[in-house]
Amino acid sequence: MNSKKVIFQVHRISKANREEVLEKAEKDLAAVRDQHISRLVKELQGTDFWKLRRAYSPGVQEYVEAATFFKFCQTGTLLNLDEINASLLSLSDPSLEPLQINLLDYLLGLADLTGELMRLAIGRISDGEVEYSERICQFVRDIYRELTLLVPLMDDGSDMKTKMDTMLQSVVKIENACFSVRVRGSEYIPLLGSSDPSSFLVGVSDAEL
Repeated sequence: MNSKKVIFQVHRISKANREEVLEKAEKDLAAVRDQHISRLVKELQGTDFWKLRRAYSPGVQEYVEAATFFKFCQTGTLLNLDEINASLLSLSDPSLEPLQINLLDYLLGLADLTGELMRLAIGRISDGEVEYSERICQFVRDIYRELTLLVPLMDDGSDMKTKMDTMLQSVVKIENACFSVRVRGSEYIPLLGSSDPSSFLVGVSDAEL
């Protein structure tokens, strides 16, 4: 829940408030790590925490989604798994095996990230930041392309394979929005989210956006 609040906070970003929003989101993300992830670490240390993964996996995925979303909006780059796990080491007792986020949870969180990036791209187009939305589009394409190579090789990839379909939809929505604005110009921007028959978003529910 607190990770989701960080995501909502980051979605408030604009040219006018970028530094303010990112500063607040960074503090909120650190609070999630120090207050909630640290509780998880303390509860699981000294146990075979890998066997208990499914009990805490949804929360970890949400944290990954929030952390990677913040990182992209801050630097335009991807926060990798090693960087996330390095940030968690200080929470563990150095004499015990540290709790680490595993690759599957990271990839599942990354898949959800693409949906947030789709929402961000649509919002930025509405604000006239077409070039920024095109950079987001390329970033999401790169993630999707790399995962299409990896997912078929995953043993425990059923959840991931389901998310791949949603990820492709996000790619297509961003591509269509960027293409339409480039072809039709600023006249197309007011159509975003409208019921106009020519709008590429017709049939897309508010929940999806």
